[in-house]
Amino acid sequence: MKSEYGNDFITLVDDEGKEIELEHLDTVEYNDETYMAFLPANMSLDDAYELVILKVEVQPDGEEMLVTLDDEDEEDEMFQIFSERLEETFEDDEEEQ
Repeated sequence: MKSEYGNDFITLVDDEGKEIELEHLDTVEYNDETYMAFLPANMSLDDAYELVILKVEVQPDGEEMLVTLDDEDEEDEMFQIFSERLEETFEDDEEEQ
């Protein structure tokens, strides 16, 4: 998950037309699906941990779209997977210092 060039940021537009900037943390291929984990870019150190998990969905025209997870079990499972991966990454970063 290390990036030699800095963090990746994306801007999404919600259903109400509001722009949301997210920082990409990790991507996982799981059960033939691609999932991506983000944190809100405007989050301060005082804010609660708010992991945003989206799934890459390929549209009929071949375009990829990020969608929210509607299935609570899928969301819980992916949260667990990303949490473990991020924890391992932070532990590895601390060991290197």
